[in-house]
Amino acid sequence: MTLLETDRLILRNWGEEDRAFFHHINSDETIMEFFPYRRSREDADAAMDFIRDGIEQNGFGFAAVELKETGDLIGFVGLHRPRGLSNLPEDAIEIGWRLAPEFWGKGYVTEAARAWLAHGFETLGLDEIVSFAVAGNERSTAVMRRIGMRHDAADDFDHPAVPDTHPGLKRHVLYRLSRAHWKARQA
Repeated sequence: MTLLETDRLILRNWGEEDRAFFHHINSDETIMEFFPYRRSREDADAAMDFIRDGIEQNGFGFAAVELKETGDLIGFVGLHRPRGLSNLPEDAIEIGWRLAPEFWGKGYVTEAARAWLAHGFETLGLDEIVSFAVAGNERSTAVMRRIGMRHDAADDFDHPAVPDTHPGLKRHVLYRLSRAHWKARQA
C-alpha cells in the first residue's frame, strides 16, 4: 500500500520481502549508534509486524521508503504515536526516521518528512507534530531544524526506556512544530 509519494520517493507499508532489510536497519551498529539495543531477527520481525499493522489501521506509521528511480528500499520515515513518555500529551504524534548509511546526506529524510508533515497537518488535522533524539544526534536534529521544528531546552528529557547502563543515550532533545507555524512557513 502506497501512503505518499514525493519527487524521488515512494512511502509505503512494509511487505514480507522487506524483512531482511528491516532487520538490517534495526541491528546495524552504525545505524543504531544512538540506540541502546540491536534487534534480533525475531524482534525485528515482531516490530515490523507491529508497524505494518498500525499503518493498516491508522493510515500512517514508520513507512518504508523506496527510491522511485531504482526501487531500492532505503529506510523508513513516518508518523507514530510514541508510548511511555509522560512528558508528552497522550495524543502526541511523533515524526521519525531511520535510513541505511549509504543513503545519508542526500536529502531523502527531509523530503519524506516534509511530505509527512503536510499529510499530518492537512489530511489528519493534527495541531502539533513532535520529534526527539539523543542530545548528541546531530544528523537527526539537523533534519528537525530543516523541516521547521523548534527546540526549547525546557522540553528536553531523560528517555525512560533507555537503561542506566547507557547514560550517554538517556538525554533526549524534543523538537515541536505546530500547524500554525507550519502553515506560516508554507506561505
